[in-house]
Amino acid sequence: MLQVGDKLPQFKGINQNGAEIDSKNYLGKKLVVFFYPKASTPGCTAEACNLRDNYTILKEKGYQLLGVSADDEKRQKNFSDKYSFPFDLLADTNKEVIEAFGVWQLKKFMGREFMGIIRTTFVFDENGICVKVIDKVKTKDHAQQLLEE
Repeated sequence: MLQVGDKLPQFKGINQNGAEIDSKNYLGKKLVVFFYPKASTPGCTAEACNLRDNYTILKEKGYQLLGVSADDEKRQKNFSDKYSFPFDLLADTNKEVIEAFGVWQLKKFMGREFMGIIRTTFVFDENGICVKVIDKVKTKDHAQQLLEE
């Protein structure tokens, strides 16, 4: 998994509207990349809605936001439209970005083990250097975790 001090991996992908997202376009800006397991599930909805509700404050602090999951473009679009998210959601169906950040890992749930996305958020400075990793995301209070120094 990426750690503080690591560089933003270079990637390209498709957002919920079918537009290309290129990591190079974020250089010179502060970037929050949040990974979530599955669009429209309770925890992921709580997390994304908390970021939406605090979007103005995050923008005032200079942050760009990008959500990433392995959901396809249609599911990301439905998720974004239903909750009116003002930020892009990357449809990383081939898991290239997910794996580049190191969040595709072994998970355990109700005695089962399986591979999946570990809910994690990375914050990058204007130079593309990771300055914060949040691996214990509080879905209902995630923006506050980002704003804490």
